[in-house]
Amino acid sequence: MKSIFYASSTGNTEQVAKTIKKNLEGFELVDIASSGISKMNECDSIIIGASTWGEGDLQDDWEDCFEELKEMDFSGKTVALFGLGDQDNYYDEFVNALGTLYEVVKNNGANIIGFTSTDGYEFEESTAVVDSQFVGLVIDEDNQSELTKQRVEDWCNQISNKL
Repeated sequence: MKSIFYASSTGNTEQVAKTIKKNLEGFELVDIASSGISKMNECDSIIIGASTWGEGDLQDDWEDCFEELKEMDFSGKTVALFGLGDQDNYYDEFVNALGTLYEVVKNNGANIIGFTSTDGYEFEESTAVVDSQFVGLVIDEDNQSELTKQRVEDWCNQISNKL
């Protein structure tokens, strides 16, 4: 089973999740606000999407599921991540929620794919940067919405044969 798990407070993360689904075959959308995350146990291929709130915090629905996520076994699962953030106003904790989720799935055995370049972004700090790359797709709808469609398409092309 292949699923995209997301949570969205303003609708931006949901919209990106839907765009990803249009670019990849065989994925179902799971809004964790209504469905939770237990279905991850049934999936071989997982895409996780979250936005960063405040000073690097997880979006509320991810915060509610975080303890359950930390207990999941991702061994044998392929996971790709995407995150939304605001690089202008939160330049020193840009997409930190993405980094938080990455650490959990990595520590719990996931095969993580979909790292992307930091080129084209202007920020000071991010826990979502490992070895000079973002740990997944990064979208800034607040400041670079005109780049979203192409960034999603490029990322989906990059990961499609690995899921």
